[in-house]
Amino acid sequence: MRAWPLWLAALWWGGMSAVSFVVVPTLFARLGPAVAGPVAAQLFALQSTGVIVVGLALLLWLRQQRRRVPAQDIGPLMGTMALVLLAMLAAFLQEFAVAERIVSARSAGGDLRLWHGLGSALVFLQWFCGAWVFKRLILSAF
Repeated sequence: MRAWPLWLAALWWGGMSAVSFVVVPTLFARLGPAVAGPVAAQLFALQSTGVIVVGLALLLWLRQQRRRVPAQDIGPLMGTMALVLLAMLAAFLQEFAVAERIVSARSAGGDLRLWHGLGSALVFLQWFCGAWVFKRLILSAF
């Protein structure tokens, strides 16, 4: 039963890698921005929801692990919790603040480059946090 958090972190990081670095760029290369944009937005919305759900599950598990770790060894566990929370915050901001601005910038002529860059940075932050959490769980160092 101890393996499920590792599998969940692998799904998080692997899924984000596939969608963010393979699927979405392929959509834009093959379909063009007019068709690929709305599809990519839906994929990123699903990805954000996934990060929040996976993050909640991992936080609950890490909270349970906190009771088992001696007080002097709590630092790495708290660091892992912070990474999960940071990724969840980035997913929340991406979905409920930046994604709306990207859509409105496209239709109203706003600063699309700024909002797209910020959205990309938030996706990369989620990916980085997922990779780091996955690495920590592989090494069993929280």
